[in-house]
Amino acid sequence: MKKITIAIDGHSSCGKSTMAKRLAEELCYVYVDTGAMYRAVTLYALQNGLMDADTKEINEDALHDVIDQISIRQEKGEDGKVRTYLNGQCVEEEIRQMRVSSCVSPIAALGFVRSHLVACQQQMGAEGGIVMDGRDIGTVVFPNAELKIFVTASAEVRAQRRLAELQSKGDTSLTLAEVLENVVQRDYIDSHREVSPLVQAEDALLLDNSNLTIPQQNEIVLAWAKEKIGC
Repeated sequence: MKKITIAIDGHSSCGKSTMAKRLAEELCYVYVDTGAMYRAVTLYALQNGLMDADTKEINEDALHDVIDQISIRQEKGEDGKVRTYLNGQCVEEEIRQMRVSSCVSPIAALGFVRSHLVACQQQMGAEGGIVMDGRDIGTVVFPNAELKIFVTASAEVRAQRRLAELQSKGDTSLTLAEVLENVVQRDYIDSHREVSPLVQAEDALLLDNSNLTIPQQNEIVLAWAKEKIGC
């Protein structure tokens, strides 16, 4: 059975990672969360004084000088969960916090950051058998991917999901209005940046999951994948 490349793009907080992980498990494919890679670079910048969390100002020259020294890898643990490691340290919890979420889009807009991570992603998926989700997978990283999916949902639904996720992890400091503002802001930055803006590839299948359950959306994308694979 042939192994294909599956590219899943879409807006923030619309469940791309959950969907991609499940699809990879069903197909016995490798899963790569590219959004986590950009979050890891953002965390590095915040931890090392290369970005101000309040003003969003970035010391681009300093970050450019160290970008090649930022090591990011993803590993699946015994529990089946994929975790992100930054320079050898697991940062899965840290990169999901709002402090990082509110700063990741400006970091991801930097051309040299994208070039560095895109090269890493292309190397990861060179032989197929991979499910990769992000913002520019079907347009830049793997423009020839056999299956491209663009996922979206209303901003209000995505904000509610994001708030519930944060609260489940013990963060009760934010209101729905604050999370919605962050979602809308990230949408604007992601779709208006000069380098690799978020757009739906012409040959991507559109999935609006505003009113879908997780099992329903998983069933849809699995059917799409099996059709492309030919099974």
